[in-house]
Amino acid sequence: MARIDLDRVGLTFRVRKKEGRLSLKEYLVRGLFLRDSTDTMQVEALRGVSLHFRPGDRVGIIGHNGAGKSTLLKLLAGIYEPTSGTRCVEGKVSALFDLMLGFEGEATGWENIRYRGYLQGETPASIGAKADAIAEFTELGRFLDMPVRYYSAGMLVRLAFAISTAIEPEILLVDEVLGAGDMAFQNKARRRMREMMDRAELIVCVSHDLGPLPEVCNRGVWMEKGRVRMVGEMDQVIAAYTRSVETAEEALVGAA
Repeated sequence: MARIDLDRVGLTFRVRKKEGRLSLKEYLVRGLFLRDSTDTMQVEALRGVSLHFRPGDRVGIIGHNGAGKSTLLKLLAGIYEPTSGTRCVEGKVSALFDLMLGFEGEATGWENIRYRGYLQGETPASIGAKADAIAEFTELGRFLDMPVRYYSAGMLVRLAFAISTAIEPEILLVDEVLGAGDMAFQNKARRRMREMMDRAELIVCVSHDLGPLPEVCNRGVWMEKGRVRMVGEMDQVIAAYTRSVETAEEALVGAA
């Protein structure tokens, strides 16, 4: 049974204040002997996040840019480990937010179907059984015989989307709406997404487009400055967030 449990989760990054690359020598010296260097600072991306989701939950995460929405998705996917608190995610996860991960430029489209499939947890037998259907969905035809470094951006997105949505997820994580090629292909992509959402036990998605969320999601999470500000019914969370945005805009106008 798919489930997500976050208890008082925090995530802190250590970043450099200065721009530019850090040499290997500088990295070793500072890493070993200058751990408190003034050249670095700590950024709390998530603070005290507690969330609990179960099968049947369709969760929409909203908030301003930099609120921690995408960071939270990556933590759920296992890309980031929490620096405090506990995270428990049970179920097969499909994460649709880094479509280009795992592509080899010199390899053909067919080869990349296998490579990316392995990264998603497929076996040689399972991805082999899906390869023809993935290829058909891309509509790339003989271009699949070419190295992907010759692909246009639209062709790459088609291939990445087809591979990423070929698995049978228990937990589906989606970051923003995916633009995949021309209008006809985007319609296919939306139908594919709806099919995945119907099959998945649990969905967590991030979107700045608030309009469609109540049709897709039954629960909402409002993130603000790395914290959870509100959890509830999707339409109620959107209404509260919208009022907050409008109030802030009115205050700015009044101060001008």
